[in-house]
Amino acid sequence: MSDTIKIETDARGVATLWLARPEKHNALSAAMIGELTEAAGHLGTDPLVRVVVLAGEGASFCAGGDLAWMQAQIGADAATRAGSARELAAMLGALNTCPKPVIGRIHGNAFGGGVGMMSVCDVAIAAAGTRFGLTETRLGLIPATIGPYVLARMGESMARRVFMSSRLFDAEEAMRLNLVARVVAPQELDAAVEAEVVPYLSCAPGAVASAKAQARALGPKIDAETIEASIAGLVTRWESPEAVEGIAAFFEKRKPAWAR
Repeated sequence: MSDTIKIETDARGVATLWLARPEKHNALSAAMIGELTEAAGHLGTDPLVRVVVLAGEGASFCAGGDLAWMQAQIGADAATRAGSARELAAMLGALNTCPKPVIGRIHGNAFGGGVGMMSVCDVAIAAAGTRFGLTETRLGLIPATIGPYVLARMGESMARRVFMSSRLFDAEEAMRLNLVARVVAPQELDAAVEAEVVPYLSCAPGAVASAKAQARALGPKIDAETIEASIAGLVTRWESPEAVEGIAAFFEKRKPAWAR
């Protein structure tokens, strides 16, 4: 029995994969990361599943990393931190390579790892009023493990507008940055997601899987070397004095030394 996700599959084979920690704004915990990896593998190989919708329960899609997970990294050694980053990378990779089309249903807040999860969807639809941000540099960290997927989605020139500043931006800017395909009124979000789902139900599932694999092969390369480099980048930042100060300031609810 899963504690952090839910899967609902209808008679057509449309599986909705719910992030189910609404009280935590669906922040990514170690348990959720593991359960999402397992779910992506299961859904990808289930012959009855035609389409996957990735969604969040409650007020937000995904508010980024869980605070307890973050606290655990403070006292961890480099190997433990690398292991945690590798688990996150494995989850993102599993969703990114899922042979089924993955449609993102985005609302509320999508920060940090939430932007990474959007970026592994084949298409993401956002409700107007959703807030986005790659907020890691406020803590002295970088959007490392999610970086390959964010850059593949946005492209370098677009990503550099928001990748380093930690500033928040709205759904309309997210669409201009190529993070989301459409922005709709909140009451129209489910209908807009359904409009993305329906065409796939007329397609040959094997052909869809092959076409998706080809698109990934022809797009920006995200291979083992790229992923390991992103993991190393995150571990290096975790060990930096800036990260020590930034994370301490966050938990102490004060400004870090560099904030003006």
